[in-house]
Amino acid sequence: MERIDSHLGHSHGLKDFGAAFAVGVTLNLAYVIAQIVFGIVAHSLALLADAGHNFGDVLGLLLAWGAVYLGKTRPTPRRTYGLGRSSILAALANAVLLLVAVGGITWEAIRRFSNPGEVGGRTVMAVAAIGIAINGLTAFLFFAGRKHDLNIKGAFLHMASDAAVSVGVVIAGAFIILTGGHWIDPAASLIINAVIIWSTWGLLRDSIAMALDLVPANVDPIAVRTYLESQEGVTAVHDLHIWPLSTTRTALTVHLEMPGGSAGDEFLHELCEDLHDEFGIEHSTVQIEQNAEAGSLAP
Repeated sequence: MERIDSHLGHSHGLKDFGAAFAVGVTLNLAYVIAQIVFGIVAHSLALLADAGHNFGDVLGLLLAWGAVYLGKTRPTPRRTYGLGRSSILAALANAVLLLVAVGGITWEAIRRFSNPGEVGGRTVMAVAAIGIAINGLTAFLFFAGRKHDLNIKGAFLHMASDAAVSVGVVIAGAFIILTGGHWIDPAASLIINAVIIWSTWGLLRDSIAMALDLVPANVDPIAVRTYLESQEGVTAVHDLHIWPLSTTRTALTVHLEMPGGSAGDEFLHELCEDLHDEFGIEHSTVQIEQNAEAGSLAP
């Protein structure tokens, strides 16, 4: 049985979002402080709810920023793939943090329905209007990278949803001024929480899938298998594994049964290049087996 292993790595050279993270963290942290101060002054749970959400986003941005840095570290004899998977853990932690915050805010909102208290509608509207501008700008900074990195996608979705939520808070403040119904504030906070859960669910689902080494959503494993089976001289494909190395890099290992042998290194290099160009798989390891019976005994 002839065995040939090919390990070819590629890098996309993704844009460095360091400046975007720095600007986003600074603006949102300042805004969180403003929301807490004016939320207490105006007795607005909607503002405090949005402050909790935005603080979760600040932590998420910091986690994602740190993961981007760790993902650039070189492999070592012990960390043979580097620390790219830290980006997956950061995305998962970000989603969990947001959901924990939602639980606490929901409990307080329900309690306030029985005792809503006075709410300064104009203050709520003014602070939320600032949030529309800050969150909209921050979302724009991550717009370009949202399709290529789960971390960047998470940052973009949270900032974009924050801008939409701030619009909702402005509307709630207007209704409080017009109707005097202070129950609108806790009701608005519950609506905000629903938006947070909706926007976070996809991030949680995708990050859990990556943490469990499921095939990345942007890769069709059936199409990959079909492509490999279509190669000249390949009679069978087995032990095909596809998993994420990070939120931006995918790996593959596979055994190809080729009774007549392969065309050598040139065949392997072309195969790995095609896997990269067609399916976005950056690290492929291919084993050629001429003896199918012996190959079936391989671990």
